Amino acid sequence: MTENLDQAFTDSNKIIAANTKVTTAASKALTIPARRLAGSPACLNCGTPLAGPFCHYCGQPDKNLMRFFPVLLRELLADFLDFDSRFARTMKPLLFHPGKLTRDYLDGRRFRYTPPLRLYIFASMAFFLIAAMLASSAIGNNSDGQAFQFGNDIASVQVDKGLEEAVKAGEMTAEEAAEISGKVQESLSAVDPGLATDEKNAVEEDTININGEPWNRETNPFIVPGAADFINNWINDEIEESPKKGREIEANPNIIVDKVMDVLPIAVFIMLPLVALLLKFWYLFSGHYYVEHLIHALHNHAFLFVVFILMILADAVAGWVEPAGKGIWTGAAGWIDAVFLVWIPLYLLISLKKVYQQRWLLTLAKFSLIGVSYIGLLATVTSAAAVAGFVLL
Repeated sequence: MTENLDQAFTDSNKIIAANTKVTTAASKALTIPARRLAGSPACLNCGTPLAGPFCHYCGQPDKNLMRFFPVLLRELLADFLDFDSRFARTMKPLLFHPGKLTRDYLDGRRFRYTPPLRLYIFASMAFFLIAAMLASSAIGNNSDGQAFQFGNDIASVQVDKGLEEAVKAGEMTAEEAAEISGKVQESLSAVDPGLATDEKNAVEEDTININGEPWNRETNPFIVPGAADFINNWINDEIEESPKKGREIEANPNIIVDKVMDVLPIAVFIMLPLVALLLKFWYLFSGHYYVEHLIHALHNHAFLFVVFILMILADAVAGWVEPAGKGIWTGAAGWIDAVFLVWIPLYLLISLKKVYQQRWLLTLAKFSLIGVSYIGLLATVTSAAAVAGFVLL
C-alpha cells in the first residue's frame, strides 16, 4: 500500500514538472529574457524567494538596472518597439471591429493590446497636435501674410505693430515712427469718418450692455446674485479686458486658436468620466460596473481621434497637391471623408451592441438617446473650452 502511494506521488510530481515545462515553454514570449535578469534567489524589494522573472508577492521584476548606459538605451528602444507592436495590433480591431477591444479587455484578453488609457492619450495628443498645426496654417494662408480685419481699428493696429518692429530693428527712430503713425491715422479717418483713431473710440465701439445699459464697473457692473465678491470682481475684470482681447484676436486669430487647442484636450479628457456616467445611466440595470463604461468610452474616443486624424490628413494632402480643389486627390479625400462619416455612427452603434449584448431595437433606442445627450455634453464642453481660452489670453 505504501509503495503504491509513493509511486502515485512520484507520478504526480512528474506530471506537475512536465506541465511546468510546457507552461514555461509556452510563456517565454511573455517573460523577460534571461540575459536581462539579475538572477537573484530572492526579490530585492521584499525578500520573497523567486521562482521566475517576477516576484509573486510584490510584482517587481528580477532585473538589474546597474549596467552600462548603451545597454539600458538598447533595452529602452526594445520596450518602445514592443509598445509599437502592441499598438499596431490594436489598430485593426479599433478601426474595423466595433466593441471588440472593450469586449476582449473585459473578458481578460488584455496583454495583446495597448491599454485603453494609453491608447486614448496617444490618439488624442496626435489629433490635437495635428489639428492645431493645420488650423494655424489655414489661418495664415487665408490671411495672405496679414491678419484678418474684423474691426475698423485693425488697420492702424497693424501699422503700429509694423512700426514698432522697425524701431526695434533700428530701421527708424521712435519719433519717425510716431510721425508716420499719426499720418496713417489721419488718412484712415479721412477715408472713413467713423474709423476708430484712438483706444477710447475703439472701446466705445466694443461697448458691452448689461440689462439694456452700457456696462460700467461703478454704475452698472455685472453681478451674479449670491456669488462671492471675488467672483463678481473677476467677472467684471474680464468684461473690462474683453474689448482689448477682442482686438488682439482680430489682429492675430492664431492666439485664440492656440489657447483653445491648449484647453480643449484637457476639457475632453475631463469629459470622459461624464460620458462613462452617461453610459452608466442608460445601462443602469445591465450589470456593468462604472469602470467598464469608462473603458468603453476610452476606446470609442480613441477610435474617433484616429478617424479624424486620417480625415484631416487626407484633406491636407489633397489641398497641398491640388490647391485648386479639383482632381483625383481631392476626389479621393472626399470619398474618404464620406466613408468615415457613414462609418462613425455605424461603428458606435455596433460597439454598443457588441459590448452590452442587448437586443437591436433596444440598442438602437439607447444609441439615439445617448447620441443626443452626448452632443449636448460635447457642445457644453467645447463652449467652456472656448470661454476658457478667451479668459486665458
